[in-house]
Amino acid sequence: MSRNEQVYLKIGDVARLVGISPSGIRGWESLGLARPQRSNGRYRLYTNDDVRLLKKARYLRKVRRLNPPAIVEMLKREGAIKPPASHGTITLGSRLRQLRTKRRLSLAEVAAAAGISVGFLSAIERSQMSASIGTLRRLARYYRTNILDFFDPAESNPRLVQPAKRKVLEAGPGVHMELLAWGNTVMEPHLFRIKPNAGSGESYAHEGEEFLFVLRGELKISLADDEYHLKRGDSFYFESATPHHWKNPGTRETWLLWVNTPPTF
Repeated sequence: MSRNEQVYLKIGDVARLVGISPSGIRGWESLGLARPQRSNGRYRLYTNDDVRLLKKARYLRKVRRLNPPAIVEMLKREGAIKPPASHGTITLGSRLRQLRTKRRLSLAEVAAAAGISVGFLSAIERSQMSASIGTLRRLARYYRTNILDFFDPAESNPRLVQPAKRKVLEAGPGVHMELLAWGNTVMEPHLFRIKPNAGSGESYAHEGEEFLFVLRGELKISLADDEYHLKRGDSFYFESATPHHWKNPGTRETWLLWVNTPPTF
Protein backbone atom coordinates (compact mmCIF):
# COMPACT_ATOMS: atom_id res chain seq x y z
CA MET A 1 0.00 0.00 0.00
CA SER A 2 1.39 3.44 -0.89
CA ARG A 3 1.74 6.18 1.70
CA ASN A 4 -0.94 8.18 -0.17
CA GLU A 5 -3.69 5.61 0.42
CA GLN A 6 -6.01 6.11 3.37
CA VAL A 7 -7.14 2.96 5.19
CA TYR A 8 -10.50 2.96 6.95
CA LEU A 9 -11.15 0.89 10.07
CA LYS A 10 -14.35 -0.78 11.21
CA ILE A 11 -15.76 -0.12 14.67
CA GLY A 12 -14.46 -3.41 16.11
CA ASP A 13 -10.90 -2.56 15.06
CA VAL A 14 -11.20 0.92 16.58
CA ALA A 15 -12.59 -0.52 19.82
CA ARG A 16 -9.52 -2.76 20.17
CA LEU A 17 -7.08 0.06 19.37
CA VAL A 18 -8.67 2.59 21.72
CA GLY A 19 -9.61 0.19 24.50
CA ILE A 20 -13.32 0.99 24.74
CA SER A 21 -16.41 -0.88 23.63
CA PRO A 22 -18.20 -0.32 20.31
CA SER A 23 -21.18 1.08 22.22
CA GLY A 24 -18.82 3.53 23.94
CA ILE A 25 -17.52 4.67 20.54
CA ARG A 26 -21.09 5.18 19.32
CA GLY A 27 -21.73 7.27 22.44
CA TRP A 28 -18.74 9.51 21.66
CA GLU A 29 -19.96 9.72 18.08
CA SER A 30 -23.32 11.09 19.25
CA LEU A 31 -21.41 13.95 20.88
CA GLY A 32 -19.56 14.75 17.67
CA LEU A 33 -16.21 13.31 18.74
CA ALA A 34 -16.03 10.97 15.75
CA ARG A 35 -17.72 11.29 12.38
CA PRO A 36 -17.23 8.00 10.55
CA GLN A 37 -18.01 7.55 6.90
CA ARG A 38 -20.32 4.77 5.76
CA SER A 39 -19.49 1.93 3.42
CA ASN A 40 -21.94 0.70 0.79
CA GLY A 41 -23.04 -1.86 3.36
CA ARG A 42 -23.62 0.98 5.84
CA TYR A 43 -20.73 -0.09 8.09
CA ARG A 44 -19.05 2.70 10.03
CA LEU A 45 -15.57 3.45 8.65
CA TYR A 46 -13.05 5.31 10.83
CA THR A 47 -9.70 6.95 10.04
CA ASN A 48 -6.48 7.00 12.07
CA ASP A 49 -7.36 10.60 13.03
CA ASP A 50 -10.58 9.30 14.62
CA VAL A 51 -8.53 6.75 16.57
CA ARG A 52 -6.12 9.42 17.86
CA LEU A 53 -8.99 11.66 18.93
CA LEU A 54 -10.81 8.83 20.70
CA LYS A 55 -7.60 7.85 22.52
CA LYS A 56 -7.19 11.43 23.71
CA ALA A 57 -10.79 11.50 24.91
CA ARG A 58 -10.27 8.24 26.80
CA TYR A 59 -7.16 9.70 28.46
CA LEU A 60 -9.02 12.87 29.51
CA ARG A 61 -11.86 10.74 30.91
CA LYS A 62 -9.70 8.25 32.85
CA VAL A 63 -6.80 10.43 33.99
CA ARG A 64 -8.24 13.92 34.28
CA ARG A 65 -11.72 12.72 35.24
CA LEU A 66 -13.49 15.10 32.85
CA ASN A 67 -17.06 14.30 31.86
CA PRO A 68 -17.85 13.78 28.14
CA PRO A 69 -19.37 17.25 27.46
CA ALA A 70 -16.32 18.91 29.07
CA ILE A 71 -13.97 16.77 26.98
CA VAL A 72 -15.78 17.65 23.76
CA GLU A 73 -15.75 21.36 24.65
CA MET A 74 -12.01 21.24 25.42
CA LEU A 75 -11.24 19.49 22.13
CA LYS A 76 -13.35 22.00 20.22
CA ARG A 77 -11.43 24.90 21.78
CA GLU A 78 -8.16 23.22 20.79
CA GLY A 79 -9.40 22.84 17.21
CA ALA A 80 -9.19 19.04 17.40
CA ILE A 81 -12.91 18.72 16.62
CA LYS A 82 -13.97 20.48 13.44
CA PRO A 83 -17.51 21.74 12.78
CA PRO A 84 -19.66 19.20 10.95
CA ALA A 85 -19.42 19.30 7.19
CA SER A 86 -22.13 21.27 5.43
CA HIS A 87 -24.63 19.96 2.94
CA GLY A 88 -22.16 21.16 0.30
CA THR A 89 -19.79 18.31 1.11
CA ILE A 90 -19.87 15.60 -1.54
CA THR A 91 -18.61 12.08 -1.64
CA LEU A 92 -15.57 12.09 -3.88
CA GLY A 93 -16.00 8.41 -4.68
CA SER A 94 -19.56 8.92 -5.89
CA ARG A 95 -18.50 11.82 -8.07
CA LEU A 96 -15.68 9.82 -9.66
CA ARG A 97 -17.97 6.87 -10.26
CA GLN A 98 -20.47 9.26 -11.89
CA LEU A 99 -17.83 10.63 -14.24
CA ARG A 100 -16.70 7.14 -15.23
CA THR A 101 -20.11 5.53 -15.76
CA LYS A 102 -21.43 8.55 -17.66
CA ARG A 103 -18.63 7.97 -20.19
CA ARG A 104 -19.24 4.18 -20.17
CA LEU A 105 -15.65 3.48 -19.15
CA SER A 106 -14.44 0.44 -17.27
CA LEU A 107 -12.45 0.56 -14.06
CA ALA A 108 -9.52 -0.98 -15.93
CA GLU A 109 -9.50 1.75 -18.59
CA VAL A 110 -9.49 4.61 -16.09
CA ALA A 111 -7.01 2.94 -13.74
CA ALA A 112 -4.54 2.37 -16.59
CA ALA A 113 -4.82 6.00 -17.71
CA ALA A 114 -4.25 7.28 -14.17
CA GLY A 115 -1.39 4.89 -13.44
CA ILE A 116 -3.07 3.20 -10.47
CA SER A 117 -4.41 -0.28 -9.82
CA VAL A 118 -7.99 -1.31 -10.55
CA GLY A 119 -8.41 -2.27 -6.89
CA PHE A 120 -7.23 1.14 -5.70
CA LEU A 121 -9.59 2.99 -8.09
CA SER A 122 -12.47 0.77 -7.02
CA ALA A 123 -11.71 1.50 -3.35
CA ILE A 124 -11.62 5.27 -4.07
CA GLU A 125 -15.00 5.09 -5.80
CA ARG A 126 -16.43 3.18 -2.82
CA SER A 127 -14.96 5.78 -0.39
CA GLN A 128 -12.83 3.11 1.27
CA MET A 129 -9.56 4.85 0.38
CA SER A 130 -8.59 8.40 -0.51
CA ALA A 131 -6.36 9.64 -3.32
CA SER A 132 -3.50 12.12 -3.27
CA ILE A 133 -3.68 15.46 -5.07
CA GLY A 134 -1.34 14.05 -7.73
CA THR A 135 -3.66 11.11 -8.39
CA LEU A 136 -6.72 13.38 -8.45
CA ARG A 137 -4.97 15.62 -10.97
CA ARG A 138 -4.33 12.63 -13.27
CA LEU A 139 -7.96 11.51 -12.97
CA ALA A 140 -9.22 15.04 -13.64
CA ARG A 141 -6.97 15.36 -16.69
CA TYR A 142 -8.21 12.03 -18.05
CA TYR A 143 -11.84 13.11 -17.60
CA ARG A 144 -11.01 16.48 -19.25
CA THR A 145 -12.08 18.36 -16.15
CA ASN A 146 -10.38 19.71 -13.03
CA ILE A 147 -10.40 19.02 -9.32
CA LEU A 148 -12.84 21.90 -8.84
CA ASP A 149 -15.46 19.74 -10.55
CA PHE A 150 -15.10 17.17 -7.76
CA PHE A 151 -16.68 19.76 -5.43
CA ASP A 152 -19.70 19.76 -7.79
CA PRO A 153 -20.07 23.57 -7.53
CA ALA A 154 -23.29 23.79 -9.54
CA GLU A 155 -24.63 26.82 -7.68
CA SER A 156 -24.04 30.38 -8.81
CA ASN A 157 -21.52 32.53 -6.94
CA PRO A 158 -23.05 33.19 -3.50
CA ARG A 159 -20.76 36.21 -2.82
CA LEU A 160 -20.77 35.55 0.95
CA VAL A 161 -19.66 32.06 1.99
CA GLN A 162 -19.90 31.35 5.71
CA PRO A 163 -17.61 28.65 7.20
CA ALA A 164 -20.41 26.12 7.61
CA LYS A 165 -21.40 26.53 3.94
CA ARG A 166 -17.99 25.85 2.40
CA LYS A 167 -17.66 22.96 -0.03
CA VAL A 168 -15.23 20.38 1.33
CA LEU A 169 -13.00 17.76 -0.26
CA GLU A 170 -10.63 15.33 1.44
CA ALA A 171 -7.75 15.08 -1.04
CA GLY A 172 -5.65 12.22 0.27
CA PRO A 173 -4.82 11.31 3.86
CA GLY A 174 -4.30 14.43 5.94
CA VAL A 175 -5.15 16.96 3.19
CA HIS A 176 -8.42 18.83 3.77
CA MET A 177 -9.55 21.37 1.14
CA GLU A 178 -12.34 23.92 1.61
CA LEU A 179 -13.57 25.84 -1.41
CA LEU A 180 -14.06 29.51 -0.44
CA ALA A 181 -15.85 30.78 -3.56
CA TRP A 182 -17.40 29.23 -6.65
CA GLY A 183 -19.58 30.03 -9.64
CA ASN A 184 -18.54 32.19 -12.57
CA THR A 185 -15.17 33.18 -11.06
CA VAL A 186 -11.70 33.81 -12.49
CA MET A 187 -10.06 32.70 -9.25
CA GLU A 188 -10.32 29.47 -7.28
CA PRO A 189 -9.59 30.16 -3.59
CA HIS A 190 -9.15 27.36 -1.05
CA LEU A 191 -8.36 26.93 2.59
CA PHE A 192 -5.98 23.97 2.86
CA ARG A 193 -5.48 22.16 6.18
CA ILE A 194 -2.53 19.78 5.95
CA LYS A 195 -1.60 17.31 8.69
CA PRO A 196 2.09 16.71 9.61
CA ASN A 197 3.89 14.66 6.92
CA ALA A 198 0.87 14.87 4.61
CA GLY A 199 1.20 16.34 1.14
CA SER A 200 0.41 16.20 -2.55
CA GLY A 201 2.22 12.98 -3.32
CA GLU A 202 3.90 12.99 -6.71
CA SER A 203 4.50 16.11 -8.80
CA TYR A 204 1.75 17.53 -10.99
CA ALA A 205 1.30 20.50 -13.32
CA HIS A 206 -1.53 22.32 -15.08
CA GLU A 207 -2.21 25.65 -16.74
CA GLY A 208 -2.56 28.90 -14.81
CA GLU A 209 -0.96 30.71 -11.89
CA GLU A 210 -1.02 30.10 -8.13
CA PHE A 211 -0.66 32.17 -5.00
CA LEU A 212 -0.50 30.87 -1.46
CA PHE A 213 -0.19 32.42 1.97
CA VAL A 214 0.81 30.45 5.08
CA LEU A 215 -1.68 31.16 7.88
CA ARG A 216 -0.07 28.75 10.34
CA GLY A 217 2.51 26.00 10.37
CA GLU A 218 4.96 25.44 7.52
CA LEU A 219 5.16 23.99 4.03
CA LYS A 220 7.89 22.62 1.78
CA ILE A 221 7.13 23.10 -1.90
CA SER A 222 9.28 21.90 -4.78
CA LEU A 223 9.17 23.48 -8.24
CA ALA A 224 11.10 21.39 -10.75
CA ASP A 225 14.62 21.32 -9.17
CA ASP A 226 14.04 24.12 -6.62
CA GLU A 227 12.75 23.61 -3.08
CA TYR A 228 11.29 26.29 -0.82
CA HIS A 229 10.52 26.13 2.91
CA LEU A 230 7.63 28.44 3.76
CA LYS A 231 6.68 29.47 7.29
CA ARG A 232 3.84 31.39 8.89
CA GLY A 233 3.34 34.76 7.20
CA ASP A 234 5.19 33.78 4.02
CA SER A 235 3.51 34.19 0.63
CA PHE A 236 4.44 32.41 -2.58
CA TYR A 237 3.60 32.77 -6.27
CA PHE A 238 4.40 30.45 -9.17
CA GLU A 239 3.21 29.35 -12.59
CA SER A 240 1.17 26.17 -12.42
CA ALA A 241 2.80 24.69 -15.54
CA THR A 242 5.97 24.13 -13.49
CA PRO A 243 5.83 20.56 -12.06
CA HIS A 244 5.34 20.92 -8.32
CA HIS A 245 4.72 18.90 -5.18
CA TRP A 246 4.44 19.88 -1.54
CA LYS A 247 4.38 18.55 2.00
CA ASN A 248 3.91 19.68 5.59
CA PRO A 249 7.31 18.95 7.22
CA GLY A 250 6.27 20.21 10.65
CA THR A 251 4.75 18.70 13.77
CA ARG A 252 1.48 20.65 13.69
CA GLU A 253 -1.26 21.17 11.14
CA THR A 254 -0.52 23.71 8.41
CA TRP A 255 -3.21 26.12 7.19
CA LEU A 256 -2.87 27.77 3.79
CA LEU A 257 -4.86 30.26 1.76
CA TRP A 258 -4.31 28.88 -1.76
CA VAL A 259 -5.58 30.66 -4.87
CA ASN A 260 -5.50 29.32 -8.44
CA THR A 261 -6.37 31.28 -11.57
CA PRO A 262 -8.03 30.35 -13.82
CA PRO A 263 -10.03 27.67 -11.96
CA THR A 264 -8.18 24.69 -13.41
CA PHE A 265 -6.69 23.09 -10.28
